[in-house]
Amino acid sequence: MPKVHKNILILIAGVLWSGVGILLNFFASRWFHLLSQNQFILAIIGGILLGAIISYFGFSSLAQKNINRINLYENKVCMWAFQKWQSYILIIFMISLGIFMRKTSYMPKYLLTPMYIGIGFALFSASFKYYIFLFKLKRK
Repeated sequence: MPKVHKNILILIAGVLWSGVGILLNFFASRWFHLLSQNQFILAIIGGILLGAIISYFGFSSLAQKNINRINLYENKVCMWAFQKWQSYILIIFMISLGIFMRKTSYMPKYLLTPMYIGIGFALFSASFKYYIFLFKLKRK
């Protein structure tokens, strides 16, 4: 496994969180044409509110925990160590659930759209914890 310095690991985590957030919002945007005007407005507003709540109460603290854990590393570490290994099980489950919900008709798109916007917005906004940490580190 390739090994990287802890600051690169923090950058990788931030870029991945941002990228996944953007990807989820892209998926949601592909369903906009399926929504009525009211559903569209509610999806956007609901998604942003949901995302702000998820980011504030969940993902931002998770990002900070990851930063604190990564910052304890002394030498170069595996480039996949930006998350605890147990988190990968949850990530695989969430990806599988997302694919299932997107590909089946069990979940209507007017409900799926704000969920994707919310989680995507939360990941994207929480990713700035990583960038801010690196920016402050560089200024020292």
